[in-house]
Order: sequence, then structure tokens, then C-alpha cells
Amino acid sequence: TDLPLLIGVIAASGLDSAGVLIMFGLMQLFSGLWYGMPMPVQPLKAFAALVIAQKIPGRVIFGGGLAVGVGMLLLSVTGLIDGLARLVPKPVIRGIQFGLALQLSTLALKQYVPADGLPGYALAAAAFLVTVVLLGNRRWPAALVVLALGVSYGLLFKLDFGTAQRALGLHLPGWHVPQWPDILTGAVLLALPQIPLSLGNSVLATRQVVQDYFPERPLTVRKISFTYALMNLVNPFLGGFPVCHGSGGMVGHYTFGGRTGGSVVIYGGLFLVLGLFFSQGFQQIVQIFPLPILGVLLFFEALSLAALLRDISTERAQLLLALLTGILCAGLPYGYLVGLTVGTALYYAMQRGWVGLGK
Repeated sequence: TDLPLLIGVIAASGLDSAGVLIMFGLMQLFSGLWYGMPMPVQPLKAFAALVIAQKIPGRVIFGGGLAVGVGMLLLSVTGLIDGLARLVPKPVIRGIQFGLALQLSTLALKQYVPADGLPGYALAAAAFLVTVVLLGNRRWPAALVVLALGVSYGLLFKLDFGTAQRALGLHLPGWHVPQWPDILTGAVLLALPQIPLSLGNSVLATRQVVQDYFPERPLTVRKISFTYALMNLVNPFLGGFPVCHGSGGMVGHYTFGGRTGGSVVIYGGLFLVLGLFFSQGFQQIVQIFPLPILGVLLFFEALSLAALLRDISTERAQLLLALLTGILCAGLPYGYLVGLTVGTALYYAMQRGWVGLGK
């Protein structure tokens, strides 16, 4: 989902594509090297959706990003994030992950896979078969083979060499200093709707995925929220779009073979190259990569997220609570705030015997 979101916010807000891409790539490198595991960096989704829908200008984006960074830093250094982590129960976190799985699978099957018509369906079918055969293969990682298939298809059938040549050139990010009015406006318009989603998916659910996949490497929510904050305290000054960590991204890297920070570093390197040398034609260049291939990758990421429900599947009440939370997250406006709040309240009501979801 990173590319479509970044393309959307650049087009809607007029942000300098060099700054957005270079800083996004650098944040990937920072995260991969800091954590030494496939800890991804991704654009803030609620933030991006509001920017695209309302065509919010860059100065307010930078102000809102700085407000998000300051808010998460306060949660981290005061320890409030630890209290929230203890408050939100595991079935609710699993529900948040399931809600993200629903959204990713819907996006993959309804928008990405059908994007190129009949040839796109054939390409998606080939990518699906390759993934099924190679999933879990460490010598031939499925993701690299599927991406190579997509790049080959794009170069053969979609690349306009004239556009690529015109896009080539060295570009560096510019310097920006957010002003107080823009920080306050961004805090109200962008930061407040984003923070509940970030708490649920970017911090709590990501820590849970680390516990699932890397139990030998304990990681605190305070550390995750600190690096989340640090990235957004740097990004606005160099033209970067606000970012976070994310459970879905980590599951995606892990599903397709990522076990160290190397996969995130490689991913960030691609954005660095795009930003430094191809940023002026970014929207045209990225369109050569076929969306049906991205659809298949997102679909398997969604399956892996949904499969995390297995550790509560024997407890009917907890499973139903997770499913309910996920449906609320995926189906309602501000769904992650609603799902997090309603799911947590129901959990403690169940613990006290006030309500029941079956036995």
C-alpha cells in the first residue's frame, strides 16, 4: 500500500516527490539497522487518506507530522504507552490485525488484481501459483521471484523510455520549518484522527507480531513508540511524509522470507534510488509496475495477518470478540478508534460477567 498512498499524497498536496521518497527510504534504512529485524516503515494511513480527500497543503502536513511525533514522544518518555499496552487485551489486538487483513484483502481483490483486465488476471494467477509453490523457500524467496515477474512485465509492456529518460536527474530534499499555526491545524485535522490507529496497529499490534515471530527478542512498546516519534520529529524538516511502523508490514516481510533488517534496508534503498534519480517522473515510472502483482502480495500478507487468530481460536468468546473488533475496524469511519475502544470495553465487561459472547 505504500506506493499508492505516496503517489496519492504527492498528487493531492503538491509535496516535492524527492523529499517524500528520499526521506521514506532513509526511514526504512534507519528502522532496519536500528532493530535488526524486518521492522517496516509505512505512511500514516489515516493521515494520508485525509490529505488525499481534502487536498491538504504541504505546510499543514509537516505541522501535523511534527504534532504526531511530539505526541508519541510524550507517550513514550512518560511511560503512558506502557499503561495503554497493559490495558488493551490480546483478543482486541488480534481483532485489529484481522481488521487490517480484511482491508488489505479487499483492496487486493477489488482494486489491484482486476486493474489490468484479462492480462492482469493472467499475471495475477501466475504470481499466485509462484507464491504457493515458493512460499517459505529460503533459497528462492517467493517475493523476489514475484517482483521480478512484475518488473519484467512492466519493462516489456508498459515502459515509455522517453518518460524514463526525462525523469532521470539528481534531486535532493529541501529544508522546511513548520510554523505554529500549521502545527496546531495539523494536530487537529490530521494527528488526532491518526493516533488511535497508530496506537492499535503501529505500536500494540506490532509488538504482538514481534512476540509471535521473534520471541527470543523482547521488544517494548516504549521503544517502538520512541522510534515512531523520532522519525516524525525529523521528517517534517526535510520534506518527508509522516510515517509509522506497522504489524501488517512486518507480517508481509516475514511471510515472504524476511528475518533480519536487511529486507527493510533493501526496500528503503529502492525508494532512495527513486527519490534521488527519478523523483521528477515518479508517478509515471511507478505505473509500469503491474498492480495485479501488488494485489497478490497484499493478499498473502492479509492471509498471514488473519492466520494470527489461531492462538485464540480455541476460546470461543475471545475469537468472537476479535472478529467483532476486526469488522468494526475495517467497516466503520475511524474504525480503529471504535474497534479499540469497543473491543477493550467488551473484554472487561466479559471478565466481570456483565456481558457474554458465548462459550
